[in-house]
Amino acid sequence: MQNYVGARSTAGISAEQLDTGLRAHMNKVYGTMSVGMLITALAAWAISGLATTADGGLTPLGAALYSSPLRWVIMFAPLVFVFGFSAMINKMSAATAQLVFYAFAATMGVSISWIFLVFTGFSIIQVFLVTAIAFAGLSLWGYTTKKDISGWGSFLIMGVIGLLVASIINIFLGSPAIMFAVSILGVLIFAGLTAYDTQKIKNDYIQMAHMGDTEWLGKSAIMGALSLYLDFINMFMFLLQLLGNRE
Repeated sequence: MQNYVGARSTAGISAEQLDTGLRAHMNKVYGTMSVGMLITALAAWAISGLATTADGGLTPLGAALYSSPLRWVIMFAPLVFVFGFSAMINKMSAATAQLVFYAFAATMGVSISWIFLVFTGFSIIQVFLVTAIAFAGLSLWGYTTKKDISGWGSFLIMGVIGLLVASIINIFLGSPAIMFAVSILGVLIFAGLTAYDTQKIKNDYIQMAHMGDTEWLGKSAIMGALSLYLDFINMFMFLLQLLGNRE
């Protein structure tokens, strides 16, 4: 465990209680994130199956999702969902916030269901495993390191904004070179965010544990799960663009 002398001296709780509470908090973060990932995977797989025929053509649902203006709604729905969720979470109970997170995960699954039409199933599984291993290592480092990486936050967020702008522009340009550069930078940025967000979740808990506000801690765990979920999904999608084998 990292040095919690300052937190312990002001919290009025024992080191053992703090460590036990922190482990439970992180377990909830990772558990909620994992359920969200499972919902996303099932939603993406189910929608891709309903959107295609046995010979690989598109069903009416597939044509609506991928060939009509509805595709723009599906594409940007997760982004709108995240901003709305972040803005409204203080007005929600922890239980409601968790349900909204799971609804967001399902929406994300619909949004990325196209990957099953573009990439081989084997390469999707392969890239997912690579992402899972990288994510686990980065998150573990962020949790255990004694180095303060809070200063990374502003640079990484600026990088995410740059990626978003470049990706939107490239929707219209369709440049493979830009896509390649964005994918490389995307992997690096979300790798950094994985470590940064893990340390932030840990430090936020340590700073607030003494208040004993279980409702706040519950919502904090859900927001932490959302942050790590987004790090994983984005790192996976960028790695898939780089390493995935296309149908």
